[in-house]
Amino acid sequence: MPHTVTGWSRAAAGPESRGVANRLGPGSTHHEASQIECHLSVQQSRAPVDAYPLAHLLPCQRVRLMRKESVMPTVDLTAGTIHYLDTGGDGPVAVLLHGVNMDATLWRHVVAHLGANVRCICPTLPLGSHQEPMDRTELVTHRGVSAMVGELLEALDLEDVALVLNDWGGAQFLMADGPSHRIAGAALVACEAFENFPPGRPGKAVAASARVPGLLWVSMQLQRFGWFRSAPGGWGWMSKTRVPDEVMDSWFEPAQRDPRVRRDLKTFALSTPSRQELQDLVSRLASFDRPVLVAWATEDRLMPREHGRQLAELFPRARLVEIEGSYTLVPEDQPERLAAELLRFITEDVAA
Repeated sequence: MPHTVTGWSRAAAGPESRGVANRLGPGSTHHEASQIECHLSVQQSRAPVDAYPLAHLLPCQRVRLMRKESVMPTVDLTAGTIHYLDTGGDGPVAVLLHGVNMDATLWRHVVAHLGANVRCICPTLPLGSHQEPMDRTELVTHRGVSAMVGELLEALDLEDVALVLNDWGGAQFLMADGPSHRIAGAALVACEAFENFPPGRPGKAVAASARVPGLLWVSMQLQRFGWFRSAPGGWGWMSKTRVPDEVMDSWFEPAQRDPRVRRDLKTFALSTPSRQELQDLVSRLASFDRPVLVAWATEDRLMPREHGRQLAELFPRARLVEIEGSYTLVPEDQPERLAAELLRFITEDVAA
């Protein structure tokens, strides 16, 4: 199907004298406007966010900026409309993916640390934190969302992409089955692998709640309370450092508010590949012959440490980096270290 990409353009923004506040759209504060300059491209109709000013913002300001609909362009895919962040620039391209009940803001610190060295594209996938429900919810499965990532690369005409996974590992289907010709390398950062779909107690809890009518709604509403979020075996095992309340509020709000978003989340949660499918996936992954970085958290409670070593042995051109002081959400716990490893991987391994 033809893809439609929408976003701000310099022509639409008007003369420079109107200022950056106009480009950010209604509701932007003077403080945001004074610190954020959006580079706007007429040719590609997207609104990249300058990563350097992003680095100088407070974490809460990064969240607000990255979620502004006036800043985030959209692309229409077969399943529906996807919002994404694009920092722009002429550097190598990295597409950074998140897990269930998260969105593009997971990568706010990593994007800030990468700065202008890498063009970062962070889509918000339909995994429960998306603002716009999908038109075809039957496509919101592990394989279906993986296909959406491939379709996104095509729609944005991205080449030589470094694909970065964290938590959700379903994009391994894209690596194994294609089309993967736009992918020059992949970084697997503490993500689902082998038989670990869904991962640990938090992942299995979402899957279990999707099977009982009304229970997914209850589960999402309980996420309003800090004691529930930080409970052992739940989100308290996702990150070693507490994810700010404003961030988690923004992650859970769509599924708390919109039954159509919960419908998408339920479809995804019930699509866990069978054990046989996962075994077959592993056998096909060995054919991915491009560079692979396996960045694994040594203290992860959801992704077994041995999976990092096993993944590094599986791919013919892989190397393993173990990151201390982090649980699954390495972009939250160790963003500076992760950004340094990604930059080295992209500029040395992938570029080579």
